[in-house]
Amino acid sequence: MDTLSPEQLISRLQWRYATKEFDSQRKIPTDDWEKIEKSLVLTPSSFGLQPWKFITVTDQATKESLLEHSWHQRQVTDCSHMVVLCAKDTMDPADIEAWLDRLCTVRNVSRDTLEGYAGMMTGFFSNMSPEQTSAWAKNQVYIALGQLMTAAAVIGVDACPMEGIVPAEYDRLLGLDGSGFSTSVGCAMGYRSAGDKYADLPKVRYSSSQVIENC
Repeated sequence: MDTLSPEQLISRLQWRYATKEFDSQRKIPTDDWEKIEKSLVLTPSSFGLQPWKFITVTDQATKESLLEHSWHQRQVTDCSHMVVLCAKDTMDPADIEAWLDRLCTVRNVSRDTLEGYAGMMTGFFSNMSPEQTSAWAKNQVYIALGQLMTAAAVIGVDACPMEGIVPAEYDRLLGLDGSGFSTSVGCAMGYRSAGDKYADLPKVRYSSSQVIENC
């Protein structure tokens, strides 16, 4: 398997930033976008349950409709692809069974070998309130957001994570009401504008000694 060197990895992470101005004329090539989508599919999650849905908005009219519900941040309309990361509203036994069926099919194992695993998941959610379950699902979505931005940086695609949105309006405009999923966060994807003054600013991060502790 080909790998990046440690130096190449850090170089790509130094290169990325929360892009403020996108070049609206540049679009992400289909092949590259398919790989970015695959990175989302490959995101790890608690128990492997994947309590999410990812909506990619490329239709310009739809992006324009989202603008006023995004604090009028032009990244939404100028980007190539606007990704809306959605969390599952609830987790019930049917969701667990669906995941176990998928696991059995992919790994060619019998369902009865997974009884202990099934019981562990059922017990985990039975001790959680609906609010706690929703918070758990949203936490999983942020794992996907991190994977999305890192994968994009590795192949030279810019991104801007966006919490400055009105989730309920996104849900309405994207037809999520009643779907069992709700908007958590957005991420604009594309290529930085040559005029984005933030592109070359040094990153402001605390030193390793302040945020990393070795025991």
